[in-house]
Amino acid sequence: MNDESIPQPSTAGTTHTPPPFELPPVPALKSAAAPLANGPEDPQLKERVVMTLHTVFDPEIPVNIYELGMIYEVRADSAGEVHVRMTLTSPACPVAGSLPGEVERKVADVHGVTKALVELVWEPPWTMSMISEAAKLQLNLPG
Repeated sequence: MNDESIPQPSTAGTTHTPPPFELPPVPALKSAAAPLANGPEDPQLKERVVMTLHTVFDPEIPVNIYELGMIYEVRADSAGEVHVRMTLTSPACPVAGSLPGEVERKVADVHGVTKALVELVWEPPWTMSMISEAAKLQLNLPG
């Protein structure tokens, strides 16, 4: 018997709700102020990384993650090592498994980056007050 002869239930007018899931616990930030391993800070590299972060968008909100306030810290050293601390709008965000990896790949592709590390953190929790004034205007939110 082939699959064509098996009657299929109608899905018209129904929606699929995925089962609830829990994210694995995120380890506590060990040392947010720790110096980068290979040299002094590189402000030009940091600027290139920040410009790149402006090209990454939350798929549910038409604003880049930097202007949304999801990037908490960017550090870049003279050896090309970059560390980004970021959060998501919610621990249940549908892109929790993919957005940090996308950020890390884009940062790694920045000219001068030799090593990219993206750390996903939940403290402090993201709030709408973290959105930049420019993004609030773009989203028609009260300032």
